[in-house]
Amino acid sequence: MNTPLSFNRDFDPVYGAVEEVTPLIRRVVAENPSAFTFTGTGTYIIGRGKVAVIDPGPDMESHVSSLKRALQGEEVTHILVTHTHSDHSPASAPLKAATGAPIYAFGPHATGRPGDSDVEEGADRHFIPDVTLRHGDVIEGHGWTLETVHTPGHTSNHICYALREEHALFPGDHVMGWSTTVVSPPDGDMAAYMRSLKALLTRDDRIYYPTHGAPIRDPKSFVRALIRHREDREAEILACISEGKTRIPDMVAHMYRDVPAYLHPAAARSVLAHLIHMAETRRVATDGAPGPENEYRIP
Repeated sequence: MNTPLSFNRDFDPVYGAVEEVTPLIRRVVAENPSAFTFTGTGTYIIGRGKVAVIDPGPDMESHVSSLKRALQGEEVTHILVTHTHSDHSPASAPLKAATGAPIYAFGPHATGRPGDSDVEEGADRHFIPDVTLRHGDVIEGHGWTLETVHTPGHTSNHICYALREEHALFPGDHVMGWSTTVVSPPDGDMAAYMRSLKALLTRDDRIYYPTHGAPIRDPKSFVRALIRHREDREAEILACISEGKTRIPDMVAHMYRDVPAYLHPAAARSVLAHLIHMAETRRVATDGAPGPENEYRIP
């Protein structure tokens, strides 16, 4: 049985408004709610006077205009992107055009293969950062310091930003308090995702500010619960195979029977990611490379 997660869906933003989260952090939420963005993309402004912007969000005229209003009278020194999905990175281009600030990220989207992000908000394949970041890089600004934390899994180029002054982490889509994270092959990688979750447990971050939804105020307990949840999913997959449900559609219909059917395609991608990981660790077997149409068995 999969252990239920305790989600916080109590988050009702005023779209386009600037909310002061702490003296160093402000947030503007885009009006792009969906099954994958929850109430919309939260763009964070770090600092005062000379500021950084984390996850500019979708290239929506209303959201870009709201950001410009929020940033009036201030100098944007850094535009920081967690990863290249279309609800996170596209507004970096118009924001750069308006401010002249360089764009920082781990890199462009990793693959041009179709289907790797189509179950979510889609891949931003036009994105190219001005500055390429790596794990452990330190970005210093006016009264703030951000450290990069590479967390592949959701995408291979996913990166989090840690605000040292507040022991706060901006985890993008790697950890969200309102939902689990979709891991969609080929760019999504469940083994990498699990390693990235476990790596967060070694850090001293006291609060998370995901790009979607409310802050996570007990982050280590929540991350441990996410790890248990993923391990339980793999136990469910083994149970399905033992019961003769050897193909992904049959597994999804059983494992996600209490989840709305329109979310089943995304669930199928995560089940595939689990099966790829389980095949690599020889807990399941299949003929040829693991894929969505394969039949799986216990070796």
